[in-house]
Amino acid sequence: MSNNISITKVENSKVENIDFNNIPLGTTFTDHMFICDYENGVWVNPRIEPLALIPTHPAAMALHYGQAIFEGMKATVDTDGNPILFRANKNAARLNTSADRMGMPLFPEDLFVEGLKQLVDLERNWIPPTDGSALYLRPFMYADEPFIGMRAATHYKFIIMASPAGPFFSKRIKLWAEKQYIRAAQGGTGEAKAAGNYAAAIRPTELAKAKGYDQVLWLDAIEHKYIQEVGTMNIFFKIDGKFITPKRDGSILDGITRMSVMDVLKDKGYEVIERAITINEIIEASKNNTLEEAFGTGTAVGIAYIQNIGLEDETIHVSNESPVGLEVNNTLNDIKTGRVKDKFNWITKVKRELV
Repeated sequence: MSNNISITKVENSKVENIDFNNIPLGTTFTDHMFICDYENGVWVNPRIEPLALIPTHPAAMALHYGQAIFEGMKATVDTDGNPILFRANKNAARLNTSADRMGMPLFPEDLFVEGLKQLVDLERNWIPPTDGSALYLRPFMYADEPFIGMRAATHYKFIIMASPAGPFFSKRIKLWAEKQYIRAAQGGTGEAKAAGNYAAAIRPTELAKAKGYDQVLWLDAIEHKYIQEVGTMNIFFKIDGKFITPKRDGSILDGITRMSVMDVLKDKGYEVIERAITINEIIEASKNNTLEEAFGTGTAVGIAYIQNIGLEDETIHVSNESPVGLEVNNTLNDIKTGRVKDKFNWITKVKRELV
């Protein structure tokens, strides 16, 4: 299909009403959205138009059978005020991995990136200038065909919307190691960024928060001892000088920040090991003082430094400081704002094309 994107602009932007020092999380959205429709076996009519409600039939298949996937990414600005996208091609590829697992059509990856660039170009004034803040981008796809019946839909919508966001966690966090509920199992949809994965996590997360914890640390579905990931993050442990992160086995998300952190750590000379790791190993490392630090990684959170992990009646102390995590976080932020050279070739600069 053609990547020619039609654009309809709002008459008056709402950006002048935004206090970038006080941005409510997930409730403030920019003026426009990108939309594309899948019908008769092809993606058609790519467009940017004013953000508005989308008419949805009560029988839309996503509402009944859960064909819905999404991505999360951020746009920042460099030292000259130019918008920057971080590894957008990886998000495009991961969306299609999710689509394939969920029986949905693949979306053209070049159109994914071009739609992002044109939307961010149009909404560049919505990117918060404060360090640690960004314009959060939410590409998503869902089945909007009206049909009651168990099969893959034949009509879908792909949309990108944007929301200015401040730093996610401003303090060290506490995790609750969940031994009753599970997030995913091998052969399931854990590696897909599917909406249903997050729906299943809501109740356990609320229970963890009621205990005084910030997020759930998910364990494997069979033995409840192998660490998978955190509610909105992948996870890294520094034990005896080496970084360990759970290996991908089809049940954890292939995080863009995860793979970037691995590259940065290796570039700084650290050994990074992908392998199965048990919660008992973490307990033992904490007791013998070889557990040096741990942090979660994700687009929304960036890097979140972990203080403690709760497990049944036990509290596992991780660390009071995360010097390497902080160093890696600063490196990523410097790359995303153009303060250091992008030696990894991760950055896409958004040129001003719209007037």
